[in-house]
Amino acid sequence: MTPVDRCSDTTRDWVCRAVRIIEADANRSADTHLLPFPLPADWGVQLYLKDESTHPTGSLKHRLARSLFLYALCNGWIVEGTPVIEASSGSTAVSEAYFARLLGLPFIAVMPSTTSEEKVALIERQGGACHFIDEPSRIYEESLRLAEKLGGHFMDQFTNAERATDWRGNNNIAESIFQQLDLELHPEPAWVVVGAGTGGTSATIGRYLRYRQLRTRLAVVDPENSVFFTAWRDDNPALTSSRGSRIEGIGRPRVEPSFIGAVVDRMIPVPDAASLAAIRTAEQVLGRRVGGSTGTNLWGAFGIVAEMVAQDCPGSVVSLLCDGGERYAHTYFNDDWIARQGLDLRPYQQVLDRFLATGEWQYF
Repeated sequence: MTPVDRCSDTTRDWVCRAVRIIEADANRSADTHLLPFPLPADWGVQLYLKDESTHPTGSLKHRLARSLFLYALCNGWIVEGTPVIEASSGSTAVSEAYFARLLGLPFIAVMPSTTSEEKVALIERQGGACHFIDEPSRIYEESLRLAEKLGGHFMDQFTNAERATDWRGNNNIAESIFQQLDLELHPEPAWVVVGAGTGGTSATIGRYLRYRQLRTRLAVVDPENSVFFTAWRDDNPALTSSRGSRIEGIGRPRVEPSFIGAVVDRMIPVPDAASLAAIRTAEQVLGRRVGGSTGTNLWGAFGIVAEMVAQDCPGSVVSLLCDGGERYAHTYFNDDWIARQGLDLRPYQQVLDRFLATGEWQYF
């Protein structure tokens, strides 16, 4: 690859055009909706879901990808022709492939060889290429190696997520939530409930709450086989696991650099069967399918709502609808797949049914 003069007027002009292109994409898109989740009025508690599935690439990761590209461009890491490499087999890769295509840059997602055909197709549809490895634990190492070989840039979402987003405002997700709550009955929610994958979203929201001197608390839900909860509880950021999360987009086998545990007020471990039971419940109530990470969010949010009802504490709770369920037709919404995973959703479905009928949270 021919070396690029990063200080030339030509390079600066290209970077200026690239930033405008990415900002124009944001300007073309209306903000995502804040949807009320129907709960009985006499409970005195409102639950809202920030619907991130309406982004052009269909998920919360669209915000992250936009921020990562702006961060890399303004740091001088990406110039005209720079190959962009990311360690991701899911929504982040889809969104980054989208922005790379807008800028005319090659994009490569480094992913395990077991990645589903549906995900590969989504990345390739946005113009990205997929680089497969047999050992998932080598995904970071292989991404760095590939970037060095090609003279490219490794985005490294897990390190740069919390750095790339301006947590003080500038149209981040926290600022958007509070602007949309402004005319609601309880505009300052008691809790915001999110999951952690990179840790960037929880870091942004937690910092914003403190910066704006808000009394809202931040709860982070964590699925099975993820170390975030245990590492936070035991104050052990070096904790690792050899297993990965079934709930795509959240949960990690290590504490990622972007996860800032000090801004988290509460962490809630959520069984995978509970997450999947919650997405079945959401489909019945909302009339649409949502992804597994949304189910994890809902399980945590429902538990907090039930506590507020039991304590006769009126207020509001906000969580995220991270992506649509159409990406998971062959997994989370497939009874045969669930059976192969050895998961039994029925006990958790009973908890949810009782909660929606009575407001009580009887979690065994």
